[in-house]
Amino acid sequence: MRYGAIEAGGTKFVLAVIDEDMQIVARERIDTRLPAETLADVFTFFDANQVDAIGIGAFGPIDINKKSATYGFVKATPKPGWRDFDFLGAMKAWRDIPYFWTTDVNVAAVGEQQLGAAKGINNLVYLTIGTGIGAGIIQNGQLLSGFGHPEAGHISLHQHPDDTEFKGVCPYHGTCFEGLAAGPSLQARYGVPAVELGQEHAAWQVEAYYIAQALVNYSLILSPERIVLGGGVMHQQMLFPMIRESFVAQMADYAQVPNLDEYIQPIALADDAGVLGCALLAKYALEQQ
Repeated sequence: MRYGAIEAGGTKFVLAVIDEDMQIVARERIDTRLPAETLADVFTFFDANQVDAIGIGAFGPIDINKKSATYGFVKATPKPGWRDFDFLGAMKAWRDIPYFWTTDVNVAAVGEQQLGAAKGINNLVYLTIGTGIGAGIIQNGQLLSGFGHPEAGHISLHQHPDDTEFKGVCPYHGTCFEGLAAGPSLQARYGVPAVELGQEHAAWQVEAYYIAQALVNYSLILSPERIVLGGGVMHQQMLFPMIRESFVAQMADYAQVPNLDEYIQPIALADDAGVLGCALLAKYALEQQ
């Protein structure tokens, strides 16, 4: 068997073919354009690389409710041309094979949970902090969903005492977690991309405060066994000890969590987490046939 992976981001799609041993045997990156142009490249790739099932992790918000009339659609995205687009329907019209449809952060969470930094852990919060902030949540070995998928990047936070004048960058909520701590918020405050800020810059203490505050909230609500942090902002490795220190201060000895060095970890699969997670979910979809 061979499994297809579509990690569909707002900037790029990563397409891959993965074998039974979870080894990547083919891979291609394409730019995200209008749906018809982008999917034409997707179809070309998989026409040349036949697979038995495909896992799709898509930028969102998306509709994952199988009872919904718009199941498989990309919903209220600002990405031109993609709002209310029937992504899954277009794939099925091209080729009627098993598909697993979920979010881009969910597939990365599955990859890390089965093959990476949370291998063997059944209760996980995976968080990506980059252009936006999203979370994939696994509870008792299953992806958490209800009426829709969690949007844990948009929780409300208290602003840092040194950051009270900042209005946030989220067009919906202003100073939600994403509005305060995603990569664009750093550039909005300081006028340069996050990668250009020195490691001693005061920005990172503020950033660590917001991330730690969110992790306290997730810990109190979900009681995960591990939290894994990825995304472009988390390439700044010096953030991890800062986040752990701020987490301790903000938790204030209220609830017990595992050893912090094990509890709050960086990703282990780097750029492969999403496509491997897609493949694992494609395999699951095929087994459910």
